[in-house]
Amino acid sequence: MEIHRFVCNPVSGQMLRLPDIAGSRSILLQNHMGLLTQADGGRGHGPPDRFAVAELVFDGRALERFLSDEGEWKTVLNSVPSRSLLPRRMEVNQETVAFGGRLWWVDLTLGVISVDPFGDPPEICGIQLPSGSVLPARAPAEGEDFSKAEENVKFMLEVAKYRRVGVSQGRLRYDEITPGGPFLLSSFALDDHASSWKLEQQVELRQVLVDGGYQLQHNSPAPQIAVLDPLNAGAMHLKVGEHVVVVDMHNGKVIGASPLQDDYFSLVPCVLPPWLGESRIPTTGKKDDMEAPDDLVICL
Repeated sequence: MEIHRFVCNPVSGQMLRLPDIAGSRSILLQNHMGLLTQADGGRGHGPPDRFAVAELVFDGRALERFLSDEGEWKTVLNSVPSRSLLPRRMEVNQETVAFGGRLWWVDLTLGVISVDPFGDPPEICGIQLPSGSVLPARAPAEGEDFSKAEENVKFMLEVAKYRRVGVSQGRLRYDEITPGGPFLLSSFALDDHASSWKLEQQVELRQVLVDGGYQLQHNSPAPQIAVLDPLNAGAMHLKVGEHVVVVDMHNGKVIGASPLQDDYFSLVPCVLPPWLGESRIPTTGKKDDMEAPDDLVICL
């Protein structure tokens, strides 16, 4: 199977195909790449003049990155501060998050690792989840024990239904639902020093959903976190049955709902700046194996 990687402007439809990594179209890596843009050398907030695409490799010791002003993939070693490492190897189980001039890789059983992909060298930093949210390490699959490996994958996917790291109201946040009982929803925000999480809100969802017209039985499955609202940290979007339900955590009320369309896997929050439709994807020019972004195509 051949792998092609693109950077896309979702408003204009402009796409740029990136070069193949190490000249091969079969290198998949971990499939958790992140994209980060910069304007005016990281000081501006307008249309970007450069971007980075990156993936953690070698258990976080290095970064496979593409910088638009270099026009090629490079493997670079990360700079490791004293407090950067998590206590065990992370297993990424949600999309990579861009926030605060860094990319954040997430293990929803353990914590987050962030890197400035523009750094030379990139500096890596790790932060555990809030106290009580870190789950015990699972026994790794040994040899050809494929059933154990499949079991571990299913466990990580199940955890991701009830936990999420994202950006809302300019803060990096971690939200979780405790399955069973009252379905307790807890919302945490990362402090200004990026060193610890602060509990900001909690609400028992079972009664809130019942009051909102969603009759949950004693054995009903827990609601799942669909997406964090990027503009309102007090609003949580949940998957309840075949609907996305919005809960106001401040007042403990259902404030909106919408039926799910087609097959549901995950939702991605988007805030589209007004200049995006007129912005061009930054590039150093056409490379031998990189398509210049002159032609507009439909982004799917």
